[in-house]
Amino acid sequence: MCRWLAYSGPPMPIDRLLFQPQNSLIRQSLHATQGVTPTNGDGFGLGWYGERGFPGQYRDTLPAWHDANLRSLSEQIRSRLFFAHVRASSGTSTSRENCHPFRFEHALFMHNGQIGGYERVRREIENLIPEEIYRYRQGTTDTEAFFLLAIGYGLLDDPPAAFARSIAAVREVTAARGIAEPFRLTAALADGDRIFAVRYASDDHAPTLYFGEGMEIDVRDEAVTFAPGRGSVLVLSEPLDMNEGPWRAVPAGHVLETHGGIARVSPLVLP
Repeated sequence: MCRWLAYSGPPMPIDRLLFQPQNSLIRQSLHATQGVTPTNGDGFGLGWYGERGFPGQYRDTLPAWHDANLRSLSEQIRSRLFFAHVRASSGTSTSRENCHPFRFEHALFMHNGQIGGYERVRREIENLIPEEIYRYRQGTTDTEAFFLLAIGYGLLDDPPAAFARSIAAVREVTAARGIAEPFRLTAALADGDRIFAVRYASDDHAPTLYFGEGMEIDVRDEAVTFAPGRGSVLVLSEPLDMNEGPWRAVPAGHVLETHGGIARVSPLVLP
């Protein structure tokens, strides 16, 4: 399974969260502690918002720990909202088009999890994507298919409702094919101002999802610090250090929304 993080708050250099903490995302690419697979070496990606009305994107197929350009870029790029992802493929090829985050207009999307039996239902799921949206499909992953499906259900207008409708549609397809493998996901969407993250599983084993919040987020002696107050939010697959205090788990079957540096968690209401 993949590992990812999403940050919203005052602009900061991306490397501060990507490289500096004790359990940084780069270290998780080699030794994840809460994922099904400890190594996430099938590519990586960054997505960030800067001066333009759409996000920047950098993706490659190298393992994150092996790309010197990633460190150099992340040291120089300061962003108020960014995504970072390290990939462990669930069966699709290792290609740049299959690396997260994915971009559509002003939105970014990334994911950890798997649609059980996807190779048997891929065609049915892709047929649910509206034609005018499907033409943007570049890769072969279930993540990108789910993203485009959710856009068709209104993801850019009402993310929680679109997440729910998309999950229900996938469940209906897999049930009709008699697929017993579970559907599990934690996914994040950014629209340039807000982050939405969902945690869901069709069984009792939803992938992990955490968040922390404070006025400002920093890293000192490899520990992540949160200044008292609100203004910054960090959403991630697993904590970046071993301190238990700042990190709060998002319950399975819930959606997290950040806006203005404030995080709110609410139930995912399936149709």
